[in-house]
Amino acid sequence: MNEAITQIAAKLIQAQELRQPCAPVRELLPGGTVEDAYAVQEINTVRAVSAGRRLVGRKIGLTSLAVQRQLGVGQPDYGMLFDDMAVLDGWEVPRERLIEPKVEAEIAFVLGRDLTEERITVADALRAVEFALPAIEIVDSRIADWKIGIFDTIADNASSGLYVLGASPKKLDGLDLRCCGMAMERAGELVSVGAGAACLGDPLSAVLWLARTMARAGRPLQAGDTILSGALGPMVGVKGGEVFEARISGIGSVRAAFSKELH
Repeated sequence: MNEAITQIAAKLIQAQELRQPCAPVRELLPGGTVEDAYAVQEINTVRAVSAGRRLVGRKIGLTSLAVQRQLGVGQPDYGMLFDDMAVLDGWEVPRERLIEPKVEAEIAFVLGRDLTEERITVADALRAVEFALPAIEIVDSRIADWKIGIFDTIADNASSGLYVLGASPKKLDGLDLRCCGMAMERAGELVSVGAGAACLGDPLSAVLWLARTMARAGRPLQAGDTILSGALGPMVGVKGGEVFEARISGIGSVRAAFSKELH
């Protein structure tokens, strides 16, 4: 493994452990490619699994076409979800795990079947999804002041932090995911709105992209995996003591409660 790639991975781990963000890493990538950035992410994925963390799913980022254009990319990115990233609905979010968190509301999917083939169809993805849940993803960055580009966020596990799933699983029968409206409130104040169509036109399209991509990457999706399919509306910054509630029509609601002191 390239020494520069290994050093970048270590830099990001240190930033997380010390909760002291580092400078952007994009200029340090030896080839300056997406593949380099994912190589950094893979080193830290292997490290996490070796340390006993359990891989339980994936998150999809950059599902907004506007954000893709802003970063000069033509597709989403992905990151890993581990068992210790899950926070129960409405429980206090552990502040010692975060640096500069933000929240976004999403539809999560839980798989009932493996998706191991690259050449799958929408029908395959539909059959594989066991149920959907409302979710709040708590994104975070090991890069100082969120001054990130596409290579930074990929290397940094797609700017992952924690996540909260609602407790109201819904079958996809009769759901038009594109038309699922989302409203997220902070202390009763509306702070983000959107709909399923904001996620690659349809959240299921994001699942299909992820399944194909993970099969090519050699980490195919398995039954039981959770997929955070991408933001349905704008990301919102977090201050200590705030409580967010997201409601997604046809799916349900979910709450993320932050302790008064984030640092």
